[in-house]
Amino acid sequence: MTHVVTEACIRCKYTDCVDVCPVDCFREGPNFLVIDPDECIDCAVCIPECPVNAIYPEADVPENQRQFIAMNRELAQQWDSISTGKGAADDADSWRNVGGKLAFLAR
Repeated sequence: MTHVVTEACIRCKYTDCVDVCPVDCFREGPNFLVIDPDECIDCAVCIPECPVNAIYPEADVPENQRQFIAMNRELAQQWDSISTGKGAADDADSWRNVGGKLAFLAR
């Protein structure tokens, strides 16, 4: 099993999760992070680190977020690995509780 980054991460991109990942399975896009399912070891240390609760075990991804399972797999093949945290997006706090952010995903 793997973990999945969901919609809450879009336009926030807090990287607290990256700092604790023991296998560097996160990939960074312009305004979103994904988890490479081929690298994730299912340790779950990233879940409590995400300040917007965007990370789920694959089996627990909410029904309305299931498209992010395939999206993490696809984008992980396109984006570069990130192994150390960075500051969040400048306007992350203003996007923190916004729903329906999929339209704002930059690829």
